[in-house]
Amino acid sequence: MRYPGRKSVLGYANQAPLDSMNRPHQIIPRESLASPRVKKPEWLKVRRDHTDGYRELKRIMRDLDLNTVCEEARCPNIYECWQQRTATFMILGDTCTRACRFCAVNWGRPTHLDRDEPKRVARAVAAMGLRHAVITSVNRDELEDGGAEIFAETICEIRSAIPDCGIEVLIPDFKGDKAALQKVIDAGPEVISHNIETVPRLFRQIQPWSSFERGMTLLERIKDLAPEIVSKTGLMVGLGEEFDEVVAVMRELAAIGVEVVTIGQYLPPSQRHAPLDRYYTPDEFAALKREGEAAGISHVESGPLVRSSYHAGDQYEELRNRSRARLAS
Repeated sequence: MRYPGRKSVLGYANQAPLDSMNRPHQIIPRESLASPRVKKPEWLKVRRDHTDGYRELKRIMRDLDLNTVCEEARCPNIYECWQQRTATFMILGDTCTRACRFCAVNWGRPTHLDRDEPKRVARAVAAMGLRHAVITSVNRDELEDGGAEIFAETICEIRSAIPDCGIEVLIPDFKGDKAALQKVIDAGPEVISHNIETVPRLFRQIQPWSSFERGMTLLERIKDLAPEIVSKTGLMVGLGEEFDEVVAVMRELAAIGVEVVTIGQYLPPSQRHAPLDRYYTPDEFAALKREGEAAGISHVESGPLVRSSYHAGDQYEELRNRSRARLAS
């Protein structure tokens, strides 16, 4: 079921092997949140451009039976990114065990675990000639380690096939399992990202299966366990948060060593998802970037169409160049 209502979500929560933190704190039926569509401002309009590069990447993904978050989450940057031969692979299938209120990815009970998927992702990375590969996944709460082993295998397969390719993983919270996180760290990606998504006041309304504190703990553990790995997170705005609340979250992120933060406009996938509160202006996004970097975050990518993996390779290259410059001085 793509857009579960209250009865379906609670029914799944009562049957699935989820821990107490993963059970809904409060479920608000999506139908009750439905709001009239508001016309998008000019700065959010995207031209659909099915270029040769776009069509080639689509063919590679279909030939290798792979999923991308670009397609599943309806990313507005797909035409630009695919033309530039960049894409975010979504492993562990296309069905998520959580029904987050902002997300367009399919929700339900996954049927199997594809053990050959890591090899096919590596083949796609090689075919695309990527210098920086981004891997994310659905949540797989029915798996003991949340899918951490498949993340690690995917990293190792890419590293074996394309040794010089940078690897970034955007991971779920693994239900707070430190051992699962360690599996990913041991595989040696350059960047580990986990999206905190929103401010504490709104967190359980849009992600009733987790908590703001769990996400922050995971981000803090990345730097504790592997200081050499770049830590990264993403935030959406337009859900009803205040500007100062976003700034406060960025200060918390800087305090635990997060180096990259992305901030983008929330766009409801449908009227059944969490409603849009308002559109932020380009000037407000620029102000958030200034506030985040003033708080001590090394790189803040902030803009209406920014998403977690937008310009991910450029972000990592910029951080690496800064590090080299500091060592040389």
